[in-house]
Amino acid sequence: MAELTHFDAEGRAHMVDVSDKPVTSRIAVASGAVLMSAETLALIAEGRAAKGDVLGVARLAGIMGAKKTSDLIPLCHPLPVTKVSVDLSCDAALPGVRITATVKTTGQTGVEMEALTAVSTAALTVYDMVKAVEKSMVITEIRLDLKDGGKSGRYEAKR
Repeated sequence: MAELTHFDAEGRAHMVDVSDKPVTSRIAVASGAVLMSAETLALIAEGRAAKGDVLGVARLAGIMGAKKTSDLIPLCHPLPVTKVSVDLSCDAALPGVRITATVKTTGQTGVEMEALTAVSTAALTVYDMVKAVEKSMVITEIRLDLKDGGKSGRYEAKR
């Protein structure tokens, strides 16, 4: 098992020193879903939600969430994020909304937390925008799908 780097020799939480790490190109992709009734999904897909364009607002919220990750997660480094894309799609098979976020940087540490925060923020925004019609929605399956760059190299989740 890998060493837990966010703890010092005495077991106290600390921010990892990345100052000696080389600057490399890094990417992370995360995904998740918001499960809901077919009726609520139709409301979103047809643009009939009272609060407006659910997917558009959630996309922007996800991008903002990625950019604010170090403000939300105590030991995350503030990073110069060079790209954030958040894709949301209605999936009748769930039924619900699938979310995928891709985050890139050129830096000394990865952007996994930024990608996961983008998905989480987008999912919470979907929930917020239609909770008036369905409070029983479930935010689920938030996971890291891919990360590349840095010393640990490439990771791809197995489906």
